[in-house]
Amino acid sequence: MAVRLSEEEIARLIAERKHLPRDYRMRIQMRPKRGHKERELDVLGAKGSRFRLILRQSLLNVLDFSVILVFCPPESNQLFRLRRYNGRHGEHTNRIEGETFFDYHIHTATERYQELGMREDTYAERTDQFSDLFGAIYYMLRECNFDIPADQQTSLLEEGRDDYPRDRT
Repeated sequence: MAVRLSEEEIARLIAERKHLPRDYRMRIQMRPKRGHKERELDVLGAKGSRFRLILRQSLLNVLDFSVILVFCPPESNQLFRLRRYNGRHGEHTNRIEGETFFDYHIHTATERYQELGMREDTYAERTDQFSDLFGAIYYMLRECNFDIPADQQTSLLEEGRDDYPRDRT
């Protein structure tokens, strides 16, 4: 049976604090895999929820990337995509809204698309908040309430960014 979540449950999961492990930078170094680079990192939320961070980037087109936050429901092998931060890899259409665009965009899980039997994260909005993979990682960590280990706060992701997420413990 497919996992279905309400708008409130989706918002609660996105807002839940997520603790990155001390060695997260090493663990998100992507490895080649059939035409793209990929890496996954399991993360535990402050309220016990299990999440997975998935990074993908084409080997042929650096603008073709995804940074995905997935919820791993208990007692299920299914994954629920909460957010997906995508590069410019093709045209996207929001069917309900009748909107089509080709740009950097952020997919968000919605109840209304689930009710139509579509993928939970079908809805997307254009963004100018990032223009590369590292910018998308940075923005997702900030928007989705990730805690950065205190001794790991300086990184390439932070350079020139005063609003980079800090450890909140």
